[in-house]
Amino acid sequence: MTVFKTSVRNFFAHKGRMALSAVAVLLSVAFVCGTLVFTDTMNTTFDKLFAATSSDVTVSPKSASGSGEAGQSGKPESLPASVLEKARATEGVKSAEGAVSSMNVTVVDAKNDNMGSTTGAPTIAGNWTRNDLRSMEITSGHAPRGPTDVMVDADTAKKHHLELGDELRTIAVTGDFTAKISGIATFKVTNPGAAVVYFDTATSQRELLGATGRFTQINVTAAAGVSHTQLKQNVASALEGPYKVQTQKETADANREDIGSFLDVMKYAMLGFAGIALLVGVFLIINTFSMLVAQRTREIGLMRALGSSRRQVNRSVLIEAVFLGIVGSLLGVAAGVGLAVGLMQLMGSMGMDLSTDDLTVKWTTPVIGLVLGVVVTVLAAYLPARRASKVSPMAALRDAGTPADGKAGVVRGVIGLVLTGAGAASLYAAATADKASEGSLVLGLGVVLTLIGFVVVGPLLAGGMVRAISAVVLRLFGPVGRMAERNALRNPRRTGATGAALMIGLALVACLSVVGSSMVASATDELDKSVGADFIIQGQQRIVPQAEKVIESTPGLEHVTRYKIVDVTFTAPDGSTEKSDVSAADPTYASDLRRTTTAGDLSAAYGMDAMSIGNKYAAEHKIKVGDRMTVAFKGGETAKLKVAAITDDDVTIDQGARYVGITTVEKYLPADKIPANDIMFAKAKDGQEKTAYAALKSSLKEYPQYEVRDQTDFKQQLKDQIGQLLYMVYGLLALAIIVAVLGVVNTLALSVVERTREIGLMRAIGLSRRQLRRMIRLESVVIALFGALLGLGLGMGWGTTAQKLLALEGLGVLEIPWPTIITVFIASAFVGLMAALIPAFRAGRMNVLNAIATE
Repeated sequence: MTVFKTSVRNFFAHKGRMALSAVAVLLSVAFVCGTLVFTDTMNTTFDKLFAATSSDVTVSPKSASGSGEAGQSGKPESLPASVLEKARATEGVKSAEGAVSSMNVTVVDAKNDNMGSTTGAPTIAGNWTRNDLRSMEITSGHAPRGPTDVMVDADTAKKHHLELGDELRTIAVTGDFTAKISGIATFKVTNPGAAVVYFDTATSQRELLGATGRFTQINVTAAAGVSHTQLKQNVASALEGPYKVQTQKETADANREDIGSFLDVMKYAMLGFAGIALLVGVFLIINTFSMLVAQRTREIGLMRALGSSRRQVNRSVLIEAVFLGIVGSLLGVAAGVGLAVGLMQLMGSMGMDLSTDDLTVKWTTPVIGLVLGVVVTVLAAYLPARRASKVSPMAALRDAGTPADGKAGVVRGVIGLVLTGAGAASLYAAATADKASEGSLVLGLGVVLTLIGFVVVGPLLAGGMVRAISAVVLRLFGPVGRMAERNALRNPRRTGATGAALMIGLALVACLSVVGSSMVASATDELDKSVGADFIIQGQQRIVPQAEKVIESTPGLEHVTRYKIVDVTFTAPDGSTEKSDVSAADPTYASDLRRTTTAGDLSAAYGMDAMSIGNKYAAEHKIKVGDRMTVAFKGGETAKLKVAAITDDDVTIDQGARYVGITTVEKYLPADKIPANDIMFAKAKDGQEKTAYAALKSSLKEYPQYEVRDQTDFKQQLKDQIGQLLYMVYGLLALAIIVAVLGVVNTLALSVVERTREIGLMRAIGLSRRQLRRMIRLESVVIALFGALLGLGLGMGWGTTAQKLLALEGLGVLEIPWPTIITVFIASAFVGLMAALIPAFRAGRMNVLNAIATE
């Protein structure tokens, strides 16, 4: 009980010094809990939506991957109306109705503005059914009654200012058609952002499926007393065909699984960044307790002299850590809920609607946050607590600080050098690996070992690096600069730990910058070398036939190339079978994308009953030019295709692609099974590039879902996409850097307290307040630059190694983004300067006589 009371007294006596460490715990726990609450809320939202939109039992084509998802031809897979009649006649069925749904549509208004979501959520078109009343209600107008009527969801109407009577044009693979808004329906559950339009059944069948008397699914309702499982069995027995029969739960689970992978990726990525912030927070906590223990050396000595055992001293420090962990974690859990709400509002501003009514805080979330915060804090405080318990009573009473352990310093240095050397060897092994898959594992090991090694060896590096930085930065400030240098060198362990916290975040920034810049440079270089087409036309959906005709009729073009992806099953000459796809294109694709061949002639691969394969696949299965591949086209016939060329896979664009001519696909696939174009290429006539570019853009104004890009546009798009991804990552890493900055602030604040008497003496002999503040600011700048040098150097090493592995996948250009690296380094100095403002201000306000009298 005495130890507990002492710990409580010490905790509240130093609550100001504990505050920043508590903030570090708070931020890390908040990010973890916020991520969990946000993803749980998204799961709840989709669960409610899927449960509300799923009928008791659903019947769909067996080959359909999801309701309304397009097949190869761009039209959804469908089933005949006879299935509906059989379902209605099945025992246990109260009612059954046919539904039509398609996600391969674009809806535009009278100004040709796309009414779809900007967040990637689909536009869904279908017929209005009784099943839709489970999730929606008509709040304005009426349901569609004929081919000129369309009903839209209220969220889309509000977002795009649509009203009753407005005309909408729907672009489907079967053609374009227009209708006027006859009604607006409001979701009873949260709509995460999809745009939904409804037509009458006949119009939906004709315009979305291209055939009457067909449905994409049958919604079956159970009679009273009949379970969903029993109903499923009855319907499946009655149909006896290639159909997928699912209960409401099975349908909802399947839909949840489709979106679950995306949610999991987002969840674990955000938790990864939270883990980095937590790791950085560990250094802050270690530093805080190390300095508090050092400042309480006399107090600990008295406790030991009065009979306290080492175990009691150790326990006293750890109890303080438990208090810190509990306070920081509880605040972090609350902040995490607030963060989740903020993320929901942010997603709402981007078009993905998430209602706070669905806010989900599982009991496991605060428990995870509390346990995580307390455990990490206690583990971080263990080393300072152990060090405190080793202080002898006489040594503590004699000295104002904890004596350094020279032997421990040597052991630490040796361990750090060994770990760093092992990490460097791993990075070298990764850089010289023959396969990217093998090298990536070694790269991960090298990153971990070098990171730990730099952290451990940091105090040894601090001496030399701080002196080098000071020679460049601090010599300009005369005696004040020299004092700042000596203060930074006074405790290398503290300086090393503070710099290491900043190092982790900046190392990841530098690594990702090198990888991102190298990817852009490599892709740009390959585009320059291999892409011969002047224009590239593509969108989020396959190119509908009517848009294809518009492209082909554009004046000023020398040729237009169609490019389709066709699902097939390959059987190699050695008998091995593989489900994959082929790239079907016109012969002009050989000039639109110049591919190097290791054998044969690529242009011959576009001839009838011919194809090409990649050299890696050819080597694996011992295939040579002239051999025959058995290719089973999905939905069509099986062909024996001659290997006319083997392409070099040391590329990024179309790596591993197998090419066939579109004429070959047309021979073995029925017309209604031939896929729409995934992308199209065009070559302008000599000297007409600018006019053809303008003409193409003008031709496709009616189809805003597609974009025309020349090579400059394509390179910029690639750069922007990678840049946006990097900025998002940098934003998440900013959390770790904020925690590191708090570490600098805390270190300086506690250092000022530790040097109170010294500061008083310096002020007494003539050091001005301005000089004192400058000295503390310069000390902070040096520590920040030390951490930045470590982090940027380490990150560039990681990034360079990663690029060597990417080179095995065709990304062969290494580019160090020096402007970014230099900007980050300079920004680190400003970070250090800002971190020192409050400690420097407090130091400048000290009463000189009181400071000198401090023990």
